[in-house]
Amino acid sequence: MKRLQMLYRWFCKLEELIVSGFVAVITFLVFISAVARSVKHPLNWAQDVSLLLFAWVVFLGADLALRKADFVRVDMLVSHFPAKVQKVLYYLMYLIALVFLGVLVCFGFPLSMENSKRLFQTLGISYSWATISAPVGSILLIITISLKLIAHWKDKTILIQGKEAI
Repeated sequence: MKRLQMLYRWFCKLEELIVSGFVAVITFLVFISAVARSVKHPLNWAQDVSLLLFAWVVFLGADLALRKADFVRVDMLVSHFPAKVQKVLYYLMYLIALVFLGVLVCFGFPLSMENSKRLFQTLGISYSWATISAPVGSILLIITISLKLIAHWKDKTILIQGKEAI
């Protein structure tokens, strides 16, 4: 179990590094592309690379954000309910999210395979590299939600890098 927790912490650090790296690359590409376009030397490929990386940032970033925080919810409304109802609503919210993510996984992989024939215009690689981010990210979100639900059920929190994460 300790090995699995250590592997999970390592994965979390890697995911954070990848997301922050992708955001930095996207920012750089958008800036340099705008500058190049203004001097009449557009970088047509920069838009495709940014789009590809953005697809991954959305889903990996969602997993990262969910791991470090919680779903956005209307506490003003929920806080008026008794503790037992609040707990039921907590599980219900995550159950709905799990169903939605399961649908994304089920339909995301076939969609990605369909997009294998479609190419990024300037890169010459399959558009599947962008669309596969939805089911992969959804699987990661399912794992994160499952860990949160288990920790909540046991009334424990999981610490990552000394901070409450799940």
